Amino acid sequence: MGRVPNVTRADAQAALRNPLAFIAARWTPDPRTVRRAALTALVMAVVIVVTGGAVRLTGSGLGCPTWPKCTDDSLTTTSEMGLHGVIEFGNRLLTYVLCAAVGWAIIAARSEKPYRRSLTLLGWTQFWVVMGNAILGGIVVLVGLNPYTVAAHFLLSTALIAVATVMWQRAREGDAEPRPLVGKAVQQLVWFMVTASVLLIAVGTVVTGAGPHAGDSSDVPRMPLDWETVSKLHAVLAWIVVTLTFALWFVLKAVDAPRGPLARTRELFLILLAQGAIGYVQYFTDLPEILVGLHMFGSCVMWIWVIRVLLSLRERPGATAPDAAAPAAQEPATSASIAGPR
Repeated sequence: MGRVPNVTRADAQAALRNPLAFIAARWTPDPRTVRRAALTALVMAVVIVVTGGAVRLTGSGLGCPTWPKCTDDSLTTTSEMGLHGVIEFGNRLLTYVLCAAVGWAIIAARSEKPYRRSLTLLGWTQFWVVMGNAILGGIVVLVGLNPYTVAAHFLLSTALIAVATVMWQRAREGDAEPRPLVGKAVQQLVWFMVTASVLLIAVGTVVTGAGPHAGDSSDVPRMPLDWETVSKLHAVLAWIVVTLTFALWFVLKAVDAPRGPLARTRELFLILLAQGAIGYVQYFTDLPEILVGLHMFGSCVMWIWVIRVLLSLRERPGATAPDAAAPAAQEPATSASIAGPR
């Protein structure tokens, strides 16, 4: 182990004034470290959604009946609150783990050389989304699990996953201007798919808000909508996303598109099929909790891959992603107007 350098009074003052700059001046992370930090933040964003779903599906939404304390007299759960209190408080503690993961991503991005302002901003965006969602989570508890606030809580978590996915991808790329790999027609098709996916997720929160899993063992009011009708609308939107994804894969295959967009689209199509299978099974088996939880996890994975498909439509010189295709290995597109520049 090397000698630990002496910390002067000036160093301590500099660390207090700007701790990120102080760390960045003394530490240069390996690019793999930055990518791992970004991936860790993304994984934790998914974990917090899944554990939040577990809180609702176990009826533990009001296991800690107030916020920010667990009870009026205790910051933590008490023995009288039983398993529900442990589950709810455990989910609250995971918010700190998520903050630590996002903080690590910010520090790693800020310390990378050369400094990448766009990457650091993505990290800070995650931080503020987490803070906003923590406050919204407290409001959810204070209003007794109002289904509209629960839906907003999930949608904000979905936004966090989107930003974390973009940061993870940007950590694997260079900072030059993006160069499109496909033409305008394909890009428009992908944006249609992204829009349909957003609607699919949004309607999914309405299905949850009108459905039987209220999140608490007591009688929590549900959205005044017919659950069967909303579920059918959700299924229609799911089939629209599947159809658009298959159409995109077919077009990319027909024009001999680069490997990245083709691979991400194929993976998304398989994820959608698995997610659809879980959705139909849970619908016809009266929504067992384990399948609803798997469906929530599948929703997160699907959304990540939708973002990945969108980001795969361009490349930035200096990409460090292991699956980046070498330009020399690419053959001319069958239709340059559709496939775009190479």
